[in-house]
Amino acid sequence: MHSFNSFKSNVFRTNNQNFERHALELFNFQYANNAIYCKYVQGLNITPDDVTKIDEIPFLPIRFFKNHSIKTGNFTEQKIFESSGTTGNTSKHFIEDLDFYTKVSVEIFTSFFGDLENSVVIGLLPSYLERDNSSLVYMVNQFVKQSKNVHSGFYLDDMELLTQKLRLLSEHGFKVHFFGVTFALLELASRYSLDMENVCIFETGGMKGRGKELTREELHLKLMSAFNTNHVFSEYGMTELLSQAYLQKDGNFHAPPWMQIRIREVHDPFKYTQKGQAGVISVIDLANVHSCAFIETEDIGMLIGDGFKVLGRLDNSDLRGCNLLIT
Repeated sequence: MHSFNSFKSNVFRTNNQNFERHALELFNFQYANNAIYCKYVQGLNITPDDVTKIDEIPFLPIRFFKNHSIKTGNFTEQKIFESSGTTGNTSKHFIEDLDFYTKVSVEIFTSFFGDLENSVVIGLLPSYLERDNSSLVYMVNQFVKQSKNVHSGFYLDDMELLTQKLRLLSEHGFKVHFFGVTFALLELASRYSLDMENVCIFETGGMKGRGKELTREELHLKLMSAFNTNHVFSEYGMTELLSQAYLQKDGNFHAPPWMQIRIREVHDPFKYTQKGQAGVISVIDLANVHSCAFIETEDIGMLIGDGFKVLGRLDNSDLRGCNLLIT
């Protein structure tokens, strides 16, 4: 008999060989214990008996998080993460276990970028810091705590103080992870001359109407030129997911073992595209035990090798503040 705890433990035991089995088991569990997802699947005239392989699992459209409480099981949430949508109709993710969210996000980050302890983590996330329900701020704050470094912390709008700090850290050879929202990074780049050759810069998206949207390539070229660095990283995450993928030096996003990306045709949500062909990004996030692990986003992307690219948004989909630059 599967339980919430067993599914959460399975997250960190998932690999290519057992991913499909874990996904099918979680699908059946969520069908039985998530009223909204169950009703949606039934509306497609699909039953668990019809789903015998991973490609047959239905994906819940992400917009359901705006109008419904997407919960698997009955629980009192520890936190509600809320999206930074510009339309006033925001998505909500009911978090049953904040410690689990922290474990997931820290495990992903350190698997790609090394231990956080004794590094410096800096967050330049002004629009997010003004809210108390941002999953991005919560995640970066956990990274700050994990770093155990007195230089780690957040900056709201004091660019001068931030610049002094970054120069000091650079002079003393600290390992720095620098998370910044797009418009704030561009402002910093336009006002100050900084050498961040040894700083890992993570742009997290979000212009918030403060300038024209840039392609990710344009943005990264601007930042690399301004900050004298050869690479800018990026995070693909959202309110509705507990897990994140990260842009690596090969130019593609890569996900942890328990998160897989599927690309579906724009006009046929039940047909998958071939590698290298653009379509709608659907995500299987096995860490979404208490919500829904199978989500159809409103993003366009394609699979490349063992990673993926994010190419933009579906037409007429709502703008979201978490890393939806057009590329």
